[in-house]
Amino acid sequence: SHEKICRYIARESESVVVSVGYRLAPEHKYPAAYEDCLNATIHFMKNIEHYGVDPARIIICGDSAGGNLAAAVSQTLAGRSDLPRLRAQILIYPGLQALDFNLPSYQQNRGVPLLFRERAAFFALQYLNGDALHMQEVLEGSHIPPDMRLKYRKWVGPD
Repeated sequence: SHEKICRYIARESESVVVSVGYRLAPEHKYPAAYEDCLNATIHFMKNIEHYGVDPARIIICGDSAGGNLAAAVSQTLAGRSDLPRLRAQILIYPGLQALDFNLPSYQQNRGVPLLFRERAAFFALQYLNGDALHMQEVLEGSHIPPDMRLKYRKWVGPD
């Protein structure tokens, strides 16, 4: 689905673009997609001379669920001394936060097409366990234990 835009980016930026065809939810639950992206990235980075790419110019990018995966892969690779260092990550409307679907951004954009608040929660559940039976609990925020909510309120909160 992204071949045309990847070709455009490669052509306009005069760069090599590698697009990973990772396994999709709900058929393949977490961490399948993450493992696919991580393994493909590591393979690319270990064989970079084969692709004629400057190791100092590697950027990881993704949109939506791919933005989530790009962020996770970037974090995993950040401390690796056996691989080239990433130059940057580009996250386009990434799915990064599923702790609280009642934060101001979710409330303000709850009716904005295409990714309605309920749809975002549905996709998060599909990604994690392929089961949307607990949708109401997720929307209410009762899927997170109170002690975890307290622990992360500094980073995930309306402030």
